[in-house]
Amino acid sequence: MNAWYMSGAGNDFMVIDARGLSLDFSALALKLCKLADCDGFMAVDNSSVAHFKLHFYNADGSRGEMCGNGSRCVAKFAYDHGIAPEHMTVETDAGLLTADRISENRYRVRLNNPGIVDLHRHGDMAYVELGDPGVPHGVYRFEGLDWSMRDALRERMRAERYASYFPKGANVNYYDFLSEDRVRILTFERGVEDFTLACGTGSGSVAAVLWLTGKLPGGKIAVENPGGTLEFELEGTANQITSILMTGPAEKLGEYEI
Repeated sequence: MNAWYMSGAGNDFMVIDARGLSLDFSALALKLCKLADCDGFMAVDNSSVAHFKLHFYNADGSRGEMCGNGSRCVAKFAYDHGIAPEHMTVETDAGLLTADRISENRYRVRLNNPGIVDLHRHGDMAYVELGDPGVPHGVYRFEGLDWSMRDALRERMRAERYASYFPKGANVNYYDFLSEDRVRILTFERGVEDFTLACGTGSGSVAAVLWLTGKLPGGKIAVENPGGTLEFELEGTANQITSILMTGPAEKLGEYEI
């Protein structure tokens, strides 16, 4: 069996084709992520409701509901292996999502709509879950945010990741505006337990909060992560989001025989 080492805007993963196999995914995640010191592990499985099912695990072996950057990478994996066509549906623990091949290394994913939104979970810290159950995210505007602040912010964001107001823990996302249609983001990710170079669902959660607070009048936002920029298009009403499209890179970096 071969595992692909893949990257989505710097968020990196090990990916395997596990269709028809009975495997200990948690143990595989722990072992394979150490090979390249990557953020997560994904396995493609058979599905009765989509082109394939995505099993997602963090580097510490814990299962995740889904992964935004991972979903683009697994879409490329599935297309390149003949598992799915250019327009595909993916079954995840957070619900069904769709993905489209834009070019060889660029994919667009329709993320799960928010299942839970609390714009004031803890003061100005919002809480968002994309899907039901969804990936949990804390979203906070930190004015003057710069990526050079990682060391200064690490302990603060780690404490918030485990805070009691996030019952199942959360990824913590700080953002600030660079212009009216561009923001910078820094994410402390559960399961990795440190900052990651990009977080797709975190970026999508920021976009959702901006939409629901009336700060995204054009419906489009570019989210700059340390590992790359993700582009979002949102649709809906003032109080409800009906579509979140995320476009960004998905690349194969290497291959391991396991």
